[in-house]
Amino acid sequence: MAKVVSRIANTGFAVSAVLAVALSGCASADGVASASAIDSADSPVLATSLGPVRGTTSDAGDVKIFRGIRYGASTEGMRFQEAADPQPWSETRAATEFGPDCPQRPSGEVPVFASWANDLPQSEDCLFLNVWTRGTNDGKKRPIMVWLHGGGYVTGSGSSHGYDGTRLAQRGDVVIVTINHRLNGFGYLYLAGMTNDPKYARSGNLGSLDAVKALEWVRDNAAAIGGDPENVTIFGESGGAAKVSTLMAMEEARGLFDRAIAQSGSMSLSGFESRLASALTKNIFETAGLEEGDVAGLAALPMEEYVRALMESRTRAAFFRPVVDGSSLTRQPFSPDATPVSADIPLLVGTNRTEMRLQAGLADPGNFSLTWEQLPEKIASVVGDADVDQVIAGMRAAYPDADASEIFFQTATFQNYRGTALRQAERKSAQNGAPVYMYRLDWETPVEGGRLKSPHALDIAFVFDNVARSTSYTGTGPEQQRLADLMSEAWIAFAKTGNPNTNALPQWPRYTKANRATMIFDTDPEVVVDPDSAERELLQSLLSEGRSQ
Repeated sequence: MAKVVSRIANTGFAVSAVLAVALSGCASADGVASASAIDSADSPVLATSLGPVRGTTSDAGDVKIFRGIRYGASTEGMRFQEAADPQPWSETRAATEFGPDCPQRPSGEVPVFASWANDLPQSEDCLFLNVWTRGTNDGKKRPIMVWLHGGGYVTGSGSSHGYDGTRLAQRGDVVIVTINHRLNGFGYLYLAGMTNDPKYARSGNLGSLDAVKALEWVRDNAAAIGGDPENVTIFGESGGAAKVSTLMAMEEARGLFDRAIAQSGSMSLSGFESRLASALTKNIFETAGLEEGDVAGLAALPMEEYVRALMESRTRAAFFRPVVDGSSLTRQPFSPDATPVSADIPLLVGTNRTEMRLQAGLADPGNFSLTWEQLPEKIASVVGDADVDQVIAGMRAAYPDADASEIFFQTATFQNYRGTALRQAERKSAQNGAPVYMYRLDWETPVEGGRLKSPHALDIAFVFDNVARSTSYTGTGPEQQRLADLMSEAWIAFAKTGNPNTNALPQWPRYTKANRATMIFDTDPEVVVDPDSAERELLQSLLSEGRSQ
């Protein structure tokens, strides 16, 4: 069984376990090329703004692939500081292997993610990106799609086999970019309350600032990678979608992207306020055996020792978010309303119908066979201060044929995914500016005996048109490719025009609070107005938003 990443970002069960997809490959931290890689006459060369790199081509020879391109200088020895620009180079470097992952807690095994497994070394020198394009410096202005990986703000990488951009580049003649950036206590440790040293002033949002730096690289190299700097879409799933939402509120990201897609990850409508972030930071100093505010001591800890301290702290190396620090992030992205920074950015947002059957199901298989007597305790772990009896009674009325497990999974899915996606769509559409489109994936995977139905992260295989690389999660058959055709074409259409309508889909209206039009992706897609309205009305009235103070 392949070793993959069971990326659990526990913010209490109410914010859910965020499972990042598996990663990997062999890393080349500085792009030091082997002689055979550099000397290969038919290997494509990309003249970046920093220096030339040599990549590879797809099996069909129609897509040029560049892996492990440096967009930021190494942060080794610069922990908790903003990344510097890399030093330019003149000799051609190899861009044939993925760069290292950001240091993170050890992975577990999630069998359904086995197809995506791509184990890589970890390093604080991790600011690398990957490019798939059908042309370089050819004068064409292809839409550019920049993918932000899942795993909350704590785990993952842009190197998963599920994120391979070859098929999207072939299908839509778009440019695909995936990135690595700093995570967990390397990218989101808030130190402004611990020290007045200006070099640590924005430490609470370094991972998001890394993403901004990567988008600046895309802007500066758009022509070189065959793309259009004025047509950039950022998209991501789970924690990647949360990062999309955060970037939509960052002034420094303004003008670096033109459209946004948030897949199953609107749960970070709000980041940490400074009070909570400071409390977590103080606990990390204590856990590391350092005096409070000894930033130099914390920065000097060997990487493995620092990761161990994070795992032993209250955060468990899994409880980090961007911080409203008044500088890099001046307000909550979508709470209490949609950020004005991205009022002109079209948004495509949605979820899978039974997200939590993955996390809550595989973490505790007993949840697949709950009794009605067990349900109140299980529901209580999900709904916070809400009245458990009201929730159960209302959900049973909404789904009279459902068993106790179905009620539990649906409630957990709404609390962790669907509810916040709806809030994001409602608040964004209320700006009466750029359009919002809502979707839901209802197709059910046959793996695990069908018990997962439409789980978290299933959409990745279809959006990237990578069902052949995803069989451990999707299974095989014509339905899988049908879903990939539908979803990948819609995502490409949105990247090109800001509108996801295609000839293969029924007419997909904009989402508003008045119409709640939602594209249901299944083998026979349909638009449904306010799907599962009884559930939505009940849980929106009973469940809190779960802001982090």
